[in-house]
Amino acid sequence: MSAPRSGSAAHRLRRLRWMLTGLFTAMNAIGLIVFAVLVVQADADKGEQAMDGELRRVTSTVTRLLQYDDTLVTAFVAEDELNTQCPQFAVLPGGAERFEPHVSRRTCVPVDLAVLGGLAQRAVQSGTLLKGYVRATNGALVRIGAEPFRNSTGQYIGAVVAAMDAGPEQSRHEGLLLMVIGGCVLLLAAVGVAGHLLSGRAIRPATAALEQQEVLLAETAHDLRTPVAALRALAETATRHPDQGAELLPRTVRLAGRMGSIIDGLLVRARLAAGVERLAIQPVWLDQLVTSVVAETPAEDAQVTVTAAPTRVDADPALVQRAISNLLDNALRYGRQPGAQALVHITVAGGRVTVADHGPGIDPAVAAENFDRFSSGGGSSGLGLSIVRWVAQAHGGVLRVYNAEEGGAIFELVLPVSSAAQPGPAPWYSEHRG
Repeated sequence: MSAPRSGSAAHRLRRLRWMLTGLFTAMNAIGLIVFAVLVVQADADKGEQAMDGELRRVTSTVTRLLQYDDTLVTAFVAEDELNTQCPQFAVLPGGAERFEPHVSRRTCVPVDLAVLGGLAQRAVQSGTLLKGYVRATNGALVRIGAEPFRNSTGQYIGAVVAAMDAGPEQSRHEGLLLMVIGGCVLLLAAVGVAGHLLSGRAIRPATAALEQQEVLLAETAHDLRTPVAALRALAETATRHPDQGAELLPRTVRLAGRMGSIIDGLLVRARLAAGVERLAIQPVWLDQLVTSVVAETPAEDAQVTVTAAPTRVDADPALVQRAISNLLDNALRYGRQPGAQALVHITVAGGRVTVADHGPGIDPAVAAENFDRFSSGGGSSGLGLSIVRWVAQAHGGVLRVYNAEEGGAIFELVLPVSSAAQPGPAPWYSEHRG
């Protein structure tokens, strides 16, 4: 069987499979990237909200502890437990009225007081809670919150600025980011493999059909080349020698019949390979079918004997008849020694048909193949034997071939025995032709 060409339709389908795999993977990659971005952004927002909530708890509590009696009083702030806990905070002036700043006792993260003072001024000017990030003196990332407060006249005079180390939250977020990236890579790999398998499964019937079509065309050209050349030679001879028409006409008819048989066999094989041939399964008396095939097959210069016992199988009679005919034709053509008469013996029993000849036998290396482009000792293309194998497989049976010790090839076709009730033991009968 010839391999498909690189520019064949089957090859283009395989390239289409890779294109579909890439497209499927790309579409899923876009969706995964969008989803990953949303997850990462949502986690970042959640982390900031958690830090802002903690900072707001500190600033709002400290703001309520502040007292104003002609001047700002921070005594209650100094006595509260927040003064010794994290997040750290500072009460800083930010307006026209000045007062003594208060800084919590515990330093959780080293932040320049001048930076916090600038944030306090911005909070007073805006009159709203400010949130953001600054850098500590050691370079660490710090989340801050600045809440302005008023004096007794309602004027903003300062702000409570709270600060906390954003490093732990940043590390947690980066860990989630790595997990999301790793998960996306694994998912994309799985999606790519799944897409490749699914696209392959989707185009497999079309690929198989195209490959079978190419094989059919190649085999048709190969098997018809010789008879077409011979037919042309006969036609040219008849043209040059009209007086030989009576002699050449029977040869031409036989050659045309051979060509028709080759084409018919190729079509049956192609239909079986494509799975479009529907089997008309029914109980068939295999011994009667074999004897009828032998009776209808011309056996010039050959001796054919049939030994059979009544046996019934579940099969398509038309296809089984073709398979038996192909086995018999192969034995008659190639089952003889040079210059000798063909001797063929057929045995039928128990759902088995054994066809033995006295030819040169079968090459063991070739016999191990699956009867695709089968080659016998006589040089046959083996299309008929390939059809026999397809018929056997279509019925759940098997075709075996081996050499006899005394010489010659033996082909054994095994078909499933009918599930209907079988008759009792019956005598064997034998038939001889030739």
